[in-house]
Amino acid sequence: MTDQSVSARFIDVHVLQTVPFANLNRDDTNSVKTVQYGSVLRTRVSSQCWKRATRGEFEQRIGQAALRTRRLGERVTQTLVEERGWPEDLAARAGAHVAVASGIKFDLEQQDKQVQVNKVIGNAMVYVPDTAVAELADLAVEHREELEKAKDIKKSADKSCLPKDRVAAVLRSRNGVINLFGRMLAEVDNAGVDGAVQVAHAMTTHQTDVEIDYFSAVDDVTQAWKDSTGSGHMGHAEFSAGTFYRYATIDLAELATNLGNDGAAARELTEAFLHSFVVSVPQAKKNSTAPHTAPDLIHLSVRADRPLSLAAAFESPVQAASEGGYAAVSRQALADYAEAVNTFMGNDGILFTGWTGLDAKDHTGLGDRQTSLAGLVTAALGNAFGPGVAA
Repeated sequence: MTDQSVSARFIDVHVLQTVPFANLNRDDTNSVKTVQYGSVLRTRVSSQCWKRATRGEFEQRIGQAALRTRRLGERVTQTLVEERGWPEDLAARAGAHVAVASGIKFDLEQQDKQVQVNKVIGNAMVYVPDTAVAELADLAVEHREELEKAKDIKKSADKSCLPKDRVAAVLRSRNGVINLFGRMLAEVDNAGVDGAVQVAHAMTTHQTDVEIDYFSAVDDVTQAWKDSTGSGHMGHAEFSAGTFYRYATIDLAELATNLGNDGAAARELTEAFLHSFVVSVPQAKKNSTAPHTAPDLIHLSVRADRPLSLAAAFESPVQAASEGGYAAVSRQALADYAEAVNTFMGNDGILFTGWTGLDAKDHTGLGDRQTSLAGLVTAALGNAFGPGVAA
C-alpha cells in the first residue's frame, strides 16, 4: 500500500432513504421489526437483512459468489449427477463422505426413498466460495475408486474415505465476498475470517406506526359462475413507511490483512461494497409493495482514527415539516449533527468528507458536495487509496 493509504483506516457510509408502504424485514410472527429509540417506536430493518441484500448486489458486481449452507454434501451430490454423469447412489455416497470428511458434526436425515443412501445435514453452516462445490466434486472424481468400494454413511461415527486435509483446505478457501464480509467457522481450524465490514440496523429517523392491511383474494371461478358470495381467501399483514437512517463502515486495515496487502483488490472490493450498500434494497414482499426507492442522501467519510455513526442525530425523533414529510428535515438533522460532532470530536482524523443527494439545498456540515454517487465514491477512494491507482 502507499503511504497515503496507510493513514486511511475506515470509510463510513451514511444513507438516508425514504421507503413507502412496505415490510422489508419481518420477525417470527410476520410482524414489522421495530425498536424503541429516543422513547418512541421506530421501524427497524436488521443489519443481517440489509447485509444479505448488499451481499447479493456485491456478488453481481465483482463476479464472485459465496455459498452458506448446511447441505454442502448434497450440493456435491447434485454436481456429480448433473455435471459429471455419476449414478445417483454413488454420487449420494460421495456427498455424504464429503460431509463427514469436513469434520463438522452432522445429523442423518431419513433415508431417501429413491436413492438408498442417507443424507448428511451438517449441524453448522459452512460459508465457502461457490467454486468450492466443483473443487469437492473434483476430489470425489479423483477418489472414485475408493468411493465405489466404500460403505455408505450410516451413523455419525462412520469414517470418510476422502482425505480430510484436502476437504478442510477447500473449506478454508476464500474469495472477495468472504474477505470483505468475514466468516465464522469454528469447526474447521484456521477457517475463520474477521469481517472488514460492520453494518448497523437501519431505523426510521422519526416515530412510526405499524399499519394492518386487510386483504382478500377473489376466486375467479366463483366470480364467473356467481353461484356464491364472499372471497376465496382473507388475511392481514403488517406494513409501515418512513425515512430510514442506514450506516456501515469498512475497516481498511482489516481488509488489507485479509487480502495479504493486495491494494488493487482492496480498492476494487471497497468500491463494489460502497455502491452495493447504497443501492441495495431488501426484497421481502417486493411483489406486493415494490419498495424500490433511491436514497435521498449519501454521506461518505474517510477516517484515520475511528468509525463514527451519526445515528444519535435522530435520538430525538425528527418532526414532520410544516408542509409534511420527514426526508428534508432528516437531511438537515444529519448535516447539523455531523457538523456539531466533528467540531466536538475534532477533524484531525477526517481525511475526506463529502455527500451527494436529491436535495437542492447545500449541507456544508457533510463536506463537499458531489453531483453523483459515482463521483462521491471516486473522491472517497482517491483519498483512501490514491487517485485512480492501485493502493
